[in-house]
Amino acid sequence: MANFLGPEMLLRIPALLLAITFHEYAHARVSYALGDPTPKWKGRLSFNPLAHLDPVGLLMLWLFRFGWAKPVEINPRYYDEPKKGMILVSLAGPLSNLVLAFISMIILKLDLFHYGILDNFIYILFLYNVTLAVFNLIPIPPLDGSKILMGLLPRRLSYEFSQLEAYGPFILILLIYFGLLSAILNPLIVFVHNGLNILSNLILLRF
Repeated sequence: MANFLGPEMLLRIPALLLAITFHEYAHARVSYALGDPTPKWKGRLSFNPLAHLDPVGLLMLWLFRFGWAKPVEINPRYYDEPKKGMILVSLAGPLSNLVLAFISMIILKLDLFHYGILDNFIYILFLYNVTLAVFNLIPIPPLDGSKILMGLLPRRLSYEFSQLEAYGPFILILLIYFGLLSAILNPLIVFVHNGLNILSNLILLRF
């Protein structure tokens, strides 16, 4: 009960909002930069969390580390190279989370807040960003990883893989129900954590 009603909740909600907002904004910004005006028309070129939130998806992510935001509407026909554009737009969200996670780790290692409430917030922000990045890179529709894979596959295989999109949410639910999602995510999260740890030590000249 403490997890839901205690002080930690006041840290988890803004950390989640920040992670999700940067993720979706990155998708929108890159698509717009590639010539697609759709995200601007839809009001998604914004750091206002309300522009990106799906209330049910946020609750699921907060409670179970599995959830979703409001998808950014894009139109690849505006891109000079649609397949390459889709890969870049899909990568933008997870990469933005990795950047936020890296910045969070740097702040934690600099010990700017001396284990106070802000320190706890930065730690939670780090965890959510790493989890969101790794989760979204799983190549199961409709996650970003599936769009990246479709962009890399030959046209025929890409089309066949896209047919799984209708079943993607059910596959994810089954993975969660049988505990397989954690088995997939946890080693990847540890791998990313270790990589960011090494990189941040190099930046801060810690050996």
